Amino acid sequence: MFKTAIEARKALDNKEISAKELLDSYYENIDKVESDIQALNAITKDIAYDTAKKVDEKIANGEKVPALAGIPLIIKDNICVKDTLTTASSKMLENFVSPYNATIVNKLNDNLIPILAKANLDEFAMGSSTENSAFKVTRNPLNLNKVPGGSSGGSAASVAGKEALLSLGSDTGGSIRLPASFCGIVGMKPTYGRVSRYGLIAFASSLDQIGPFANCVEDTALLLEAISGYDPNDSTSINTPVPEYAKNLNPDVKGLKIGVIKELLGEGVQEEVKENVEKAIQKYKDLGAEIIEVSLPNVKYAIAVYYILATAEASSNLARYDGVRYTYRTNDADNLIEMFTKSRSEGFGDEVKRRIMLGTYALSSGYYDAYYKKAQQVRALIKQDYDKAFEKVDVLLSPTCPTTAFDINSKVSDPISMYLTDIATITANLAGVPALSLPYGVDKENMPVGVQLITNVLEEQKLLNIAYALEQAK
Repeated sequence: MFKTAIEARKALDNKEISAKELLDSYYENIDKVESDIQALNAITKDIAYDTAKKVDEKIANGEKVPALAGIPLIIKDNICVKDTLTTASSKMLENFVSPYNATIVNKLNDNLIPILAKANLDEFAMGSSTENSAFKVTRNPLNLNKVPGGSSGGSAASVAGKEALLSLGSDTGGSIRLPASFCGIVGMKPTYGRVSRYGLIAFASSLDQIGPFANCVEDTALLLEAISGYDPNDSTSINTPVPEYAKNLNPDVKGLKIGVIKELLGEGVQEEVKENVEKAIQKYKDLGAEIIEVSLPNVKYAIAVYYILATAEASSNLARYDGVRYTYRTNDADNLIEMFTKSRSEGFGDEVKRRIMLGTYALSSGYYDAYYKKAQQVRALIKQDYDKAFEKVDVLLSPTCPTTAFDINSKVSDPISMYLTDIATITANLAGVPALSLPYGVDKENMPVGVQLITNVLEEQKLLNIAYALEQAK
């Protein structure tokens, strides 16, 4: 097994291993560990081996292949892959076979990256622990009694559990960065619009963004480069060139200004998390960066704002699942209204129903101005906080999560406590800025701590460079 995609690619280029043999080794490991981790919803061997065959043929012919060609990858099961089950881990979509590829799947195919499997998630990406799936509870490979984080828990656990070298998730309020933090890997949410959302099953359309998981910053940079770019099928896609992120990685942070977010390193942060984040801050100082305390005064409203806006958009997006077309339909209905009601009641899980009801209430007549409109206004203030901060500093730093991974079943019956898990990650989605979680240290149970780094819109290169500096200086 290889530590990084870079290492695996060198072995492929030197013909020490073929793409097929590389796939074989990861499928063998899936057979060994999957029954414990429960990270995957479906295996896509035909697709993966077809891609691997193309890679081997090109290498044998001496052709140049893309940087990640032949590197095994797992994709979150809310991203459409043609002729494959795409369930969003919901009973509502348990038999849905996608008739088309998401744009990023076409990009993976263009880059000859084999897709091994579809990863489990919190149903419709709604959750922070991957306990809300209709099919299974994913476990943290570093401690099977702990959650892997959510909603992209299957994607993160698959990389941490060596089922693949890379994976893709989606991030609406921290759903890539939180699992990356809990599983001790790198996870990144790009700028909103940097990566196409066409073919991603929508949760909250103004917040959702697809991004990479990997074992190191360089692998993350390569995968981000492969999936980024303008897409006319996505009206929110940004039409701007994609830099060569990996080639331009630079660990020099001398003179850079790093802003430590005051509100996210105070009360409620686990002591070992605080200690390791402070060690990371000291390391940046040693590397020549200037550390400045920064205040984002509206962070305290972030959870409230997010759970109005995200649930309102979820209520709207999930209205299409009505039992009429391609979704689950009840067998027990005497009329149309009963069919709608029972299909949705039986097809959606508790957390999804909770969020639909919250969102429908926030959008309802008489409450729209009091809740939804007010939340949009506060979202604008949060964005202004970021704009002001980035006038003073190059990057913002905080813990990815106030705690390390918690025990399975410890927060399921307490939604508010679960929602507060995302306090440090949510604001980057509300502001649309890129953010990355980097593993840095462990707690007394040997569970990883994540440091979150945030830069301004479309400053992914700077973000990757600053993360790379800390990673290389360990």
